[in-house]
Amino acid sequence: MRFTNNVADLILSNHNMKNFLFCILLSFCLVANASEVKPDFVVASDGSGNFKTVQEAINAVPDFRNKTTAIFIKKGIYKEKLVLAASKRYVKFIGESLKETILTYDDYNQKKNIFGEEKGTSGSSSFYIYGEGFSAENITFENSSGPVGQAVAVWAGGDKLIFNNCRFLGFQDTLYTYGANNRQYYYNCYIEGTVDFIFGASTAWFESCTIFCKKAGYITAASTADTTKFGYVFNKCKVIGDAPANSFFLGRPWRPFAKVVYLNCELPGLINPQGWNNWSKESNEQTAYYAEYKSRGKGAKADQRVRWSHQLTESEYKTYTLENVFQGWVPQVK
Repeated sequence: MRFTNNVADLILSNHNMKNFLFCILLSFCLVANASEVKPDFVVASDGSGNFKTVQEAINAVPDFRNKTTAIFIKKGIYKEKLVLAASKRYVKFIGESLKETILTYDDYNQKKNIFGEEKGTSGSSSFYIYGEGFSAENITFENSSGPVGQAVAVWAGGDKLIFNNCRFLGFQDTLYTYGANNRQYYYNCYIEGTVDFIFGASTAWFESCTIFCKKAGYITAASTADTTKFGYVFNKCKVIGDAPANSFFLGRPWRPFAKVVYLNCELPGLINPQGWNNWSKESNEQTAYYAEYKSRGKGAKADQRVRWSHQLTESEYKTYTLENVFQGWVPQVK
């Protein structure tokens, strides 16, 4: 009996030792991972971080730093008109909670500045991004002015921008992808709006995003340059919304050479069967490039699309890779 107990004790001891070693190893891994994502600055409106405002944290980033500066933003509503200067490169925003870390402001097109002049569309943005290599995850970007005309939530004017699991809230002109030479990647994001709520000249790839259509309007208003091969690419995105049936177009050309392609996307009945609009200018039909590949859902009516749009062939579809669209840059989302 004593021998049996010793064996049992030995087995139990070995089992406990394995659990102990496993816990040590797990703790080491957690510490290692934490050190990899340890923020350089913490923003908290309650004063528990390094800064109370996001702009203070941006200002503290060394100019022209060649390494990533990580800024962790705690839960809260930060009402600030933000500017990330071109000298603030490789800045990374990390939100504590997607729906509870909100960067917002309420300017709009016709709102007056200190001189009594209208701010205009570009002047309405809640957040201006000029810095190369900016990235954000788990953040809500908002223009809270409501349905008052053009009111930009994010003026994305930098190259190699990455947004991962972010929300863009607004009505008309929610997301402004500014600059013909800029490349931007949106992964698993939520973007909502009414008229032209994704617009601009940048080359932007939207991967597995949710596009929410409010009221009636146009999802995109690209202004792609004639020398730019690719404009907007929506891949495996889902269009949803509370807009009436047939009330939304996939896009219209803000500039003549607009380029927009939807790949493997789910389109609901709120999409107008014609798909695309020429912005009341027939000559745009000769210059704009609008295409789809294997759209599905009630709004995927390839046989009813305007005659000047395209349904991609298999060989044409294969040219739409990140490396090809972004001219060698392949964004990494962890």
